[in-house]
Amino acid sequence: MDRLRFAWPGAAEPLLDIADWRIAPGAQVFLQGASGSGKSTLLALLAGVRTATAGRVAVLGEDWAGLAPARRDRRRADHVGLVFQQFNLLGYLSVLDNVLLPCRYSKRRAQRATQQHGSPADAARRLLDAMGLDAALHRRPAARLSVGQQQRVAAARALIGTPELVLADEPTSALDEDRREDFMALLLAACAQAGAALVFVSHDARLAARFAQRLDLRALNAAGR
Repeated sequence: MDRLRFAWPGAAEPLLDIADWRIAPGAQVFLQGASGSGKSTLLALLAGVRTATAGRVAVLGEDWAGLAPARRDRRRADHVGLVFQQFNLLGYLSVLDNVLLPCRYSKRRAQRATQQHGSPADAARRLLDAMGLDAALHRRPAARLSVGQQQRVAAARALIGTPELVLADEPTSALDEDRREDFMALLLAACAQAGAALVFVSHDARLAARFAQRLDLRALNAAGR
């Protein structure tokens, strides 16, 4: 990010004003901040879901704002894994088909999953097994899962095909303590193995100790003021 500014229409002040921020390949960053401070908006800017009011947001050297919307969508599918706070699963699709969605939209992710595990479906099953979701659940419609199970499906979907950047927005909020610890261990290990950068947003300060880099959005934002 270079001289990033983002303001909602009609706002007197920008929500985000960041002079400079670099995320190295493979970095694991814990980002915290108060509700309404712009954490989710920052993730949306990193993913190219939103574009900056001013300045530059580039992933792998390419500025999101310089791409047409369709090309942004393709590039996001190829290079970014997202774990949304609201999961954004397709309830009528099976668990397995939800995890496979990135491979259907990205040939690159499908090829990487095949190279690593023999096929995208085999990659999806491995991730779901690692997430503690039994094979009996793989064909169940996502709408019939518990909230915690849906959260783990969303994480498996983000990780399939080893994207270079993984963005996680409050991904442990619906997990009990044991599931949270297992989930964190898997997420961090999977990103490290793939060399993927991880930006992890959470209100749970207990999780910060797992990360080499810890940032408060207030301090990051203050650098631009």
